[in-house]
This record gives sequence, C-alpha cells and structure tokens, in this order.
Amino acid sequence: MALAMIAADIGHGAALAVARALVLYVKRQGGQSQFSVELQRQTRDARGRFDALHDWLRLHLDADLSVPALAEAARMSPRNFARVYQKETGESPARTVERLRLEAARRLLELAPDSIKTVARRTGFGDDERMRRAFVKNLGVSPQDYRGRFGGRVV
Repeated sequence: MALAMIAADIGHGAALAVARALVLYVKRQGGQSQFSVELQRQTRDARGRFDALHDWLRLHLDADLSVPALAEAARMSPRNFARVYQKETGESPARTVERLRLEAARRLLELAPDSIKTVARRTGFGDDERMRRAFVKNLGVSPQDYRGRFGGRVV
C-alpha cells in the first residue's frame, strides 16, 4: 500500500526506487541472489507498455514464445515488436522469456513435489537438459542442486 501511495503522489519511478531500496541483502546465503525478476522488469519497463504482455507470458510459459508469437500477443509486427521491446525494456524478448521461465522453475523447485522433468515441461523448457543448461548459465547450479539447497522434497 505504501508503494502505491508513493506512486500516486510522486510517480511510478519513485515507487520502484523505494522497492529496490527495501531489498536488504544483495546476496542470500548459499549463493542465491536476492532479487525479483518482476521488480527488475518493472524498473526497465517503467512506463508499463508491456505489462499485459508480461502477464500473458507468465500464463503461457509452455507455449510458442517466439518473436512472431509475442508480437501477435502484443498486437505489433514482429520487426517493430523486437525493436520497441528491446528499447523499452533493455533486453531481448528471448532473454525475458528465459528469465520468466527460470523464475517459474525456481518457484516450482522450491515448493512443488513435481519431478525436474515435469517442471521443465510445465515452464516451457521442453526437457530437463535444456532447463539444466539455463540454470547453470544463469544461476551457477543445476536444478537438482537448486532444489537441494532451496527446495523441499526431491522426487
């Protein structure tokens, strides 16, 4: 509520700055960065031009999320979409898709008893090897190790 009041009084950018400032530790124990993909995305896309698209993405992580598919969801031409998206958010559509899939996979590995193969399929990676490569590249650990450090049951 306080962030909404700040946004209403002095603007969305100020509310984002306060939200970032409230994150107390840059690193959590065990090597896990403490950051919010959503907060980072909102900071980049401060005008909120692609908010509806990002909401749609989270619900369709296992769908075809190629540039033409995203452009269609955003009601733009593929070429214009890719250019404007990069300019507005500071990252490519493919990078955003990968980060949202990683965030969803992390959450499932922390909370759900699903197998790693099932998590990979549900979050759009397709198979566990593709998800493993994304985890190692972005987080420095495999999904199995991530679940062991931050999750509950291993299935």
